Amino acid sequence: MLELIASAVEALSWAEITVLAVAAVLAGFLRGFVGFGGALVVIMVASVIFGPIMAVGISSLSGVSSTIQLLPSAIRLAERRFVVPLVLATFAVAPLGTWVLVVADPEIMKMAISVFVLIAVTMMYRGWRLATPPAWTTLVGAGAVAGLVQGAAGVGGPAAVTVALAQGGEPAQQRANVIGAVTALSICNIPPLWFMGVYTVEVVILGAMTFPLYSGGTWLGARFFSGSGHRIFRNAALIGLAVLGVVTLGIALRDHFAV
Repeated sequence: MLELIASAVEALSWAEITVLAVAAVLAGFLRGFVGFGGALVVIMVASVIFGPIMAVGISSLSGVSSTIQLLPSAIRLAERRFVVPLVLATFAVAPLGTWVLVVADPEIMKMAISVFVLIAVTMMYRGWRLATPPAWTTLVGAGAVAGLVQGAAGVGGPAAVTVALAQGGEPAQQRANVIGAVTALSICNIPPLWFMGVYTVEVVILGAMTFPLYSGGTWLGARFFSGSGHRIFRNAALIGLAVLGVVTLGIALRDHFAV
């Protein structure tokens, strides 16, 4: 076992190991505080070190620990009428997203969803919210879009998070709804990645090595939310969503126009 671990990290410099460790802690903190955004942090850093395919695999495994930590409270506080239709639609459509990955340009999908998210964030920051709780058809539609984009491009979170933040409710309930939606997206992505052979021994070891760091960051983020963080949750979540949209749009534009 020690030989496998050594082989997975022997090609890494101390600087790369340090950056990856810091990214895991920051990702966990974001996940624990606002309920989303951790995957993007890990993917951005890991893709520079290992390439995009390994980065997606490492990110999907590193977030397992935070899911185990956050899911019990999310189940207790989340709105069933919000989470259930969205989650079911996400799981139903995610396999179609994997097929779209083969036949369509995922960068176009990333750009479209990023622009949509940035427009929605601007409207919500200016005070717009849904006047009434979203109908189940709206939730199914949001879940379908999230599942499709998650399967095709790995960035389905913003579609679901936007709907969660657009409706009213206490910060704890909004955060629980976000955690429920993001958990579904995380889980539905694992079988296709396994089927496509992404989970090599190296990916599994590196993903597992981030567990304690990611878990520690998640604990800190959750503690911050329980303390004073809940007062700034909505603005922090909107800022996080905006950053996610800008970064995703920038990466998609770069990849689309790369020669």
